[in-house]
Amino acid sequence: MSMTKQTIDQINLRNKRIIIRVDFNVPLDDELQITDDSRIRAALPTINQAVDEGGRVILCSHLGRPKGARRSEFSLAPVAKRLQRLLGKDVPFASDCVGPEVEMLVESMQVGDVLLLENLRFHPGEEQNDEAFAAKLASLGDVYINEAFGTAHRSHASTVGITKFMKVAAAGYLMKREVEYLESTVDNPTRPFVAILGGGKVSGKIGVIENLGKHVDKVIIGGGMAFTFIKGMGLEIGRSLVEEDMLDFAKGVQEHALSRGVKFYLPVDCVVAASLEPGAETKTVPVQEIPVGWYGMDIGPASVKLFDEAVQNVKTILWNGPMGVFERDAFSRGTFSMAHSVANAYALTIVGGGETALAVHRAGESDNMSFISTGGGASLQFLEGKKMPGLDALPDCVS
Repeated sequence: MSMTKQTIDQINLRNKRIIIRVDFNVPLDDELQITDDSRIRAALPTINQAVDEGGRVILCSHLGRPKGARRSEFSLAPVAKRLQRLLGKDVPFASDCVGPEVEMLVESMQVGDVLLLENLRFHPGEEQNDEAFAAKLASLGDVYINEAFGTAHRSHASTVGITKFMKVAAAGYLMKREVEYLESTVDNPTRPFVAILGGGKVSGKIGVIENLGKHVDKVIIGGGMAFTFIKGMGLEIGRSLVEEDMLDFAKGVQEHALSRGVKFYLPVDCVVAASLEPGAETKTVPVQEIPVGWYGMDIGPASVKLFDEAVQNVKTILWNGPMGVFERDAFSRGTFSMAHSVANAYALTIVGGGETALAVHRAGESDNMSFISTGGGASLQFLEGKKMPGLDALPDCVS
């Protein structure tokens, strides 16, 4: 499946002011230092292309959820510094994303210059897809490139509204890659195809389970959502995470998969903790023996071995959601082992963004995956087969 939208390669960038909507929503620590810059790096080919073609590049992004208010901890200033280093050139930083100061900075730009605007979400108009705000943003440039797959599932001013006011719009390289990888995985995977689904809740993945269920040969379920399936089988799960209203759905999914000949894997053992306090007593038990009052926190070693064997003979792996509370050392083994198994499988490996990408990064396996999606919620929505407003707003290719 190829991308049907117009892409950056198909338009003339020479002497144009090019607004690129990037996804620089990077994780920051308490000192406001960037802990993972892979989203910035992912946009570099598109930025460099615009620079090399003789454009003036205006970058805009959101960071976090400032909810329409100016909050210093959500400033993109740390990103400007990192970007300078990665591009090896000066990147001026505007203290806003619209208004007179920004207009002056844009006016004074030379060919090949790169300017980064302050957080779009400091303005309520961004998330409201406000027409006046979108028009102001659009007035800064001649060409619009959407490179932010991570926000393509949102109807915001910088992803949807702006396209009404731009004569020329297209997708960047990263947007193109994301769409092509995810589309080909779902529509035409090389088989056998396994989906590994983890994370906390079944409800968050209903659409993905239902849509992928039609395409996969194997399903592996881990993380907190596994306990809803385990309880659905009538087993004691202690105080583990469970969605009572999803028990029938979970049971149905499993039965439906088995009736279609899809192999369905659930954990056979798990690491449990006596309480949620750090340092609480932990032990590994078969899933049939979870003690009353204990919490399931990770898959156990037998599950790791089972899942590892299940992915060894497949050709396509899609992984979305960790196997346990990997942020805590005591419960990181299941997720990190899964990362090693996926990396070592002789297969096309696609990792859905967000927490899973972070886990793969911490396991030291990022470079060994075929593709890591930069969009958590966006990749989920795409895999559910739902509409992507940010993508739909772009013009189709003229063949």
